[in-house]
Amino acid sequence: MKGELRDICVHLPNRPGALAEFGETMGRASVSIEGGGVFAHAEIGIAHFLISDADTAAVTLFGAGLPVASISDVVRLRLDQGTPGQLGTLTRLMADAGVNIDTQYSDHDRNLVLVVPPHHLPAARQVAEAWSTRAFLLPSPGAQAVSDGAAPSVR
Repeated sequence: MKGELRDICVHLPNRPGALAEFGETMGRASVSIEGGGVFAHAEIGIAHFLISDADTAAVTLFGAGLPVASISDVVRLRLDQGTPGQLGTLTRLMADAGVNIDTQYSDHDRNLVLVVPPHHLPAARQVAEAWSTRAFLLPSPGAQAVSDGAAPSVR
């Protein structure tokens, strides 16, 4: 669906020009890339990008010989970049809610983007909503860490 931002995962050949081909292909199809990254592992570049039109992207990439590995809904939220430990606190909350994070990156608007298994989406969205409304009491900068492993309390 155009307009809904989703994660697309594509396995690119690990060679010069592969990322350029991906980007040029998305540009010709007028698919906006809103964030993501590529990481090489052996002979494969594993690309995850936040895109605006997953259906068009998948068809276009397949036609260009770049088959899509997956298309996933995402959870997006903002961390306080000036507060150390935000990623750890948030991902601990996700883990405590039973959410497995498959992929994590940032978008162009400085939001954290999480790709989770589809059956973990409801719990991940619940944690993200609580995070964005500050329903969890977060430790203040400079506060001592809790040594008993307890999760932050809920307001």
